[in-house]
Amino acid sequence: MTDDATPWEPPLASTEAEHLVGALERLRATFRWKADDLDSGGLRTRVGASSLSLGGLLKHLALVEEQAFTAKLSGTPLGAPWKTVDWAAEPDWDFTSAAGDSPDALYALWDGAVQQSRQRLAAALADGGLGQPIHLAWSDGRHASLRRLVYDLVEEYGRHTGHADLLREAVDGRVGEDPPPGWQPRSAGQTP
Repeated sequence: MTDDATPWEPPLASTEAEHLVGALERLRATFRWKADDLDSGGLRTRVGASSLSLGGLLKHLALVEEQAFTAKLSGTPLGAPWKTVDWAAEPDWDFTSAAGDSPDALYALWDGAVQQSRQRLAAALADGGLGQPIHLAWSDGRHASLRRLVYDLVEEYGRHTGHADLLREAVDGRVGEDPPPGWQPRSAGQTP
């Protein structure tokens, strides 16, 4: 049951679209909580041989949000900072360049991308529901549905929220499945 203390909690019984969006929102909230309130050192922390960091994940998931709800949804080209990257020369730019970004810039990039995605998804759902075809097409001309796009994003967040769980525990020991009731995002020690 969704309430003011846990707005990310999916509904107990509702429509397919509300459940799917609820699952995505819960993963977004859990990911943001795992990445929340860290300085540059915390956002650059890596575990073992992996090159992943929470800062890199923030930037990568901001790109994934932009790709999903612009290029894949409607065919709209990516905006800044993505449109100027030579992805052929730097295929992991989103992950690697994050080390040079400030915490405030990384949080603002992800927060802004998610806010735009929420608006675009709500508009698309209102315009035709989960079954409507989107711009993304396979080589044989078949188009993916909005349902497929959102499920793919849930999968992406599931994978990276697991990574964030391990990374955050390495930074300061924070563990847990969901944000605590009443949690609000903060950026680098700043209260909302």
